[in-house]
Amino acid sequence: MNRLSAASEAPPFSAPCSEEEVVALVHDFYARVRRDPLLGPIFDQHIDDWDAHLAHLTDFWSAVLRGTRRFRGAPMARHMALPGLRPMLFQRWLALFGQATEASGNAALKAEADQRAMAIAQTFWQRYRIEGHDAVLQRAGSGGIEADA
Repeated sequence: MNRLSAASEAPPFSAPCSEEEVVALVHDFYARVRRDPLLGPIFDQHIDDWDAHLAHLTDFWSAVLRGTRRFRGAPMARHMALPGLRPMLFQRWLALFGQATEASGNAALKAEADQRAMAIAQTFWQRYRIEGHDAVLQRAGSGGIEADA
């Protein structure tokens, strides 16, 4: 690894977790998602290569939690293209994510990752609504995103 790429991998702040903990979190969380009767079929319908997806999401969460700069992508655009998203899907995603962060045994990781996941879910849902994808849901009286207690 050259000096430039090594510098781009070092977190610019005191990270709440190690890179190994990010990998474990991503793999644990998506194993839960794949087993979930609500989310599993949705993810399986849209993901062809789970190994590549997990590597990509490890880069994403490493950027979010550790400040690394490997992640390249446009997650918002990909999610905006999904039809039929509902608040309960985001709430289930957050619940499973919270279970995975709890299982990590790292309180700092849990606090930071859960806060970031909630912000991401809320931002995605707000943008989804702004773009008019939830017109049917609005007529049905569907609400917003909240964390499970």
